[in-house]
Amino acid sequence: MSALLRQVARAAPRQSRFLSTSQVSRKDLVQDMYLRELKAYKPAPQAKDAHLAHVKAYKAPSSPTPPALPADLASELAAYDSQEPGTVPTATTSAETTTVTGDAAAEFLAHLEADIPKEVHH
Repeated sequence: MSALLRQVARAAPRQSRFLSTSQVSRKDLVQDMYLRELKAYKPAPQAKDAHLAHVKAYKAPSSPTPPALPADLASELAAYDSQEPGTVPTATTSAETTTVTGDAAAEFLAHLEADIPKEVHH
């Protein structure tokens, strides 16, 4: 049997696939033109003062002035010490004027427990 297989193998035409190690050159004309134009592109030189249209000149803020003491500080302090503190009249609030009694609480609870009157439709 092995002899038969050897003879068939010799008699059969050899079909082998040849692999090429070099890549088939497929040219992409559009890509070549794009790359060539991209490499040849030279941007227009900008003027040295082109940034002035976009940037404001820096101006440091002015330093604040220190507060000035009044010339007659001693007399103002003496006048302040001699003043009598004023009393502000307090207004009575509604919570202070209402008196709470047990009857009011009972009336409130009775109101809550009462039935809700039904609306009569005409």
